[in-house]
Amino acid sequence: MAKRIEDFKIKENLRLNNDLFILELTGNNQIPTLKPGQFAQVRIEGSPETFLRRPISIHDVDYERNTIKFLIQIAGKGTKRLSNLKQGETLNIIYPLGNSFSLPGENEKVLLVGGGCGVAPLLFLGKYLQLKGYKPEILLGFRNSDRIIEYNEYTGIGTVYLTTEDGSSGEKGFVTEHTVLNEQHYDHVYCCGPESMMKAVAAYCSKNDINCEVSLEHLMACGFGVCLCCVVNTVNGNLCSCIDGPVFNTKELKW
Repeated sequence: MAKRIEDFKIKENLRLNNDLFILELTGNNQIPTLKPGQFAQVRIEGSPETFLRRPISIHDVDYERNTIKFLIQIAGKGTKRLSNLKQGETLNIIYPLGNSFSLPGENEKVLLVGGGCGVAPLLFLGKYLQLKGYKPEILLGFRNSDRIIEYNEYTGIGTVYLTTEDGSSGEKGFVTEHTVLNEQHYDHVYCCGPESMMKAVAAYCSKNDINCEVSLEHLMACGFGVCLCCVVNTVNGNLCSCIDGPVFNTKELKW
């Protein structure tokens, strides 16, 4: 798929909590058909210390409204600057980058697992699977009830199961401790979140012979496989997350 470098206008900057927000963008050109799991490299204007673009997962796309959304966590000066963008301001992005999640097999039972800001690529994936005739279930983990984001958006896709570390909402504990994993059998699991969580989900899937794909959240300076700062060790040697990923089948990863 051809890469584009385009200026987008901020349509909305929606603050979800103290450090998570959603940027909704619209452009003059029609957004091309994108695939769940792909990302964009975002240029940070007005932040002199942030001279490298930031990789941001595609959170959602509305082709009729010609809008694209990014769910972003404030983690430094660059993302802080993005959080202060106002409606009508311009954001330059390179997109679409990376590979995508694969489609499950026919009639396979599907589970999407996300933790914290790692839920970002799963909304677009869930809607994509729904359009393809699948009925995905979603398992989301958060620190506490105050950190839960976009619950209603995910319930529009399929059944949602929740965990919180303090038990303030859903089941207490981590996603891999939720009772649904003992009560249901899934054929295909898609996962994104903290690496420790993804490794735990991968171990569960390996033990239960479940196909598992994860979206790695690595630092990416270029997005084109040139800088080599996002190299991951796989059974096929060292690969770049930005061009060979960010989505990998966990059987390929040397975790």
